Amino acid sequence: VVRQRLLQRYEHQPFISCLAGFYSCRWKRYQRSKIEPGKCCCKTRECLFFPLLVGAFCVSLVFLYMWGEAKNDYNSFDWYSYGNLGYWFLWSLVLLIVAAILFTYITLLLVLAMCLLAEGQQLYLHWSHKIGTFLVLVFSISCLLALLLLWGDQWMTVRLSFQITAPYLHVGAIAIMVLLSWPVALHAIRADKKVVQVIIVGPYLAILLFLFLIPLGMYSPCIREMGTLGPKPALIGHRGAPMLAPENTEMSFQKTIEHDGDGLETDVTISYDGVPFLMHDSTLRRTTNIKEVYPNDTVKHASFFSWDTLKELNAGMWFLKDKPFLCMGSLSRADKNQAMNQSIYKLSDFLRLADSQNKLVIFDLYRPPEKHPYRDSWINRTLEVILHESRIKPHLVLWLEGDMRSFVQSVAPGFQHTTGRKAPVEDLLTNKIVKLNLPYNEMSSEDIWKYAENNITTNLYVIDEPWLFSLAWCCGAHSVTTNAIHKLKSLNQPLFLMTPQQYNIMWILTDLTSVLLISLIFAL
Repeated sequence: VVRQRLLQRYEHQPFISCLAGFYSCRWKRYQRSKIEPGKCCCKTRECLFFPLLVGAFCVSLVFLYMWGEAKNDYNSFDWYSYGNLGYWFLWSLVLLIVAAILFTYITLLLVLAMCLLAEGQQLYLHWSHKIGTFLVLVFSISCLLALLLLWGDQWMTVRLSFQITAPYLHVGAIAIMVLLSWPVALHAIRADKKVVQVIIVGPYLAILLFLFLIPLGMYSPCIREMGTLGPKPALIGHRGAPMLAPENTEMSFQKTIEHDGDGLETDVTISYDGVPFLMHDSTLRRTTNIKEVYPNDTVKHASFFSWDTLKELNAGMWFLKDKPFLCMGSLSRADKNQAMNQSIYKLSDFLRLADSQNKLVIFDLYRPPEKHPYRDSWINRTLEVILHESRIKPHLVLWLEGDMRSFVQSVAPGFQHTTGRKAPVEDLLTNKIVKLNLPYNEMSSEDIWKYAENNITTNLYVIDEPWLFSLAWCCGAHSVTTNAIHKLKSLNQPLFLMTPQQYNIMWILTDLTSVLLISLIFAL
């Protein structure tokens, strides 16, 4: 019997050696110590580092989740970086990869620690892992603070994501508590004092009870009764289809039309000689070859160029070189050749294209800077192009610009007047507003339905991710502006859609299964 026990212990040592080796770099048996009954899992000095490890895990998880959910705005982040650094790079992807690697590293350390505790081994974190844990903690906290200060709206995206992911995060949290029940039960049994047992088991059971009851206060518009889901939101191409073609070019809008988009969105600037053209940035350096053609004018405002100069610039080569979006996919040879030959697009040509395909149009109209000849007549000049040069059907124009709205309503009564901010219903009706154009982080099902009851529709921008589009659909949005019309067009129903009965079954089964497993673990 003694020989058999020694053999079992000997055969078990390689597993413990691997755990202690990777966690503590203590590969030899004599370097390790078992936890004595009633004693702490580690020495006093080591007690400071285990909470640090747990803290690093929690903070890195929060950052990874937040940055993963921010994928919808990666292009905006990269564009912001471009504005500060002067060159284009997918910094958002680099940050995601680094966050995933660091979280994986901390998770492995925590799993090793839990396994060592389950085997009754004292914890000793090697100095290299202590440095690594500290660096992960500093990196994650720094990134969270930077995003909070520079990109605070992103926390609204995280809040919205909980409306979709909360039911599944709840299941994941319960699963983690089931896994933790083994080391908790083991240490509670080994404790030689009732007080210590209560200290170990009490917080665990309190957290478990809290998780069991969380669904009582959970809200998700995608948990709804059958037959209550509204129609799929219309899709408006943001600067066309910029994942498939260079933004604000004829090719980009043609791609939107090919994918059966319902509308086209763009940005309008007025040239020095009074020709409205499509350009989002204040300069031409990001989306044209101005650096090669006129290297001394790269920071010159786009509206100070004449149309004769603008129309000669290439507006497509940058797209093939910079690849501005993640997961763009490969272009066909024909599409590459077409993209290479794109030029800056005139507003009049854009409107004629939209009119010929019966597509809605919405655009941001930029007022020219001071000393520009059309500084004070920018709206008049734009209306002249819309009403007299392009002759687009008035009801296709979603007029967004707020200046001189009364004048615009008098000369173009057929426009669908749109505003970019929420306001009391009475004020919107007084100003003859029929549509709201809001950033997606202001999404609210209550507000959308309140406005809809007064025949005011809501458009949300810019939505690229299927989960966010699903949430907008469930909230009742009438349309969304998107860069990914080719992806969203294929969605036939919202993701994560379920009935309250289906969710209650999932909730109850999860809780009952976890109670059964935890009870068995504590009993054994």
